[in-house]
Amino acid sequence: MASQTRTTLSVLLIPLLLSLLTASARAGSIAVYWGQNGGEGTLADTCATGNYQYVMLAFLTTFGNGQTPVLNLAGHCDPPSGTCTSLTSDIQSCQSRGIKVILSLGGATGSYQLTSTSDAQSVADYLWNNYLGGSSSSRPLGSAVLDGIDFDIESGSSDYYGDLANFLSQYSSQGSKVYLTAAPQCPYPDTYVGPALQTGLFDYVWIQFYNNGQCQYSSGDATNLVNSWNTWTSSIKATNIFLGIPASSSIPGYIPPNDLTSQVLPAIQGSSLYGGIMIWDRYADVQNNYSGQVLGSV
Repeated sequence: MASQTRTTLSVLLIPLLLSLLTASARAGSIAVYWGQNGGEGTLADTCATGNYQYVMLAFLTTFGNGQTPVLNLAGHCDPPSGTCTSLTSDIQSCQSRGIKVILSLGGATGSYQLTSTSDAQSVADYLWNNYLGGSSSSRPLGSAVLDGIDFDIESGSSDYYGDLANFLSQYSSQGSKVYLTAAPQCPYPDTYVGPALQTGLFDYVWIQFYNNGQCQYSSGDATNLVNSWNTWTSSIKATNIFLGIPASSSIPGYIPPNDLTSQVLPAIQGSSLYGGIMIWDRYADVQNNYSGQVLGSV
């Protein structure tokens, strides 16, 4: 009888264990961009939701080519007057929760360009001393040490971003790891960060599967998106690749939450590189609670 009981328990437990292992294998994270709308709430409140594991501060809109770097956090604070140093406690609050806080370079608008290897070295040094583990008398975000740098390069040239990634990665030997992330457009290869991604130095790549008709979800059809995802995951080296999607239905490529969880995610979560989803942006997420609706399925 005892043997029969053990056999019965084993039969009952096997499906449960397989289910748990499957869920664990596909468990992903959510990344979000914060900083471009004063109505999105504070950085500390963003992290306190518990929905995100990565928060990108958007954006450092001016850098390179001898320019004085400019941080643009929209209505949150004014770097020239020093008010962004008030974010120190918010950043540290996020990090105390295990959330990576990353500075994003570029964006859709801005003045940025790298003109040489030495220019890339200068930008790397500036980022290290003003946002990462170095030291400067004029750190825009105060004493907080960010976890890494995000490349959201959407204009200019692709030149020397691989050099910038290389110089930044070398700083990891001076203390805490400098995480490198990127947000390429979904057409492969990306025009601006494609060459840099070939260095294999990037930890997380959140691909923008929106505003690109040839590789985004459209009217219930995920074919183009999945094909593009498969191309990316078989073509670049990264720790994890994330599905970048908008939280607002006004942006082309929007995927209704139910469609994301029932149709799209099951088609891509089998990849060993799957890391989760990236949401643009925190403001739209506040308005629509997108992350809250999909959190359990990512």
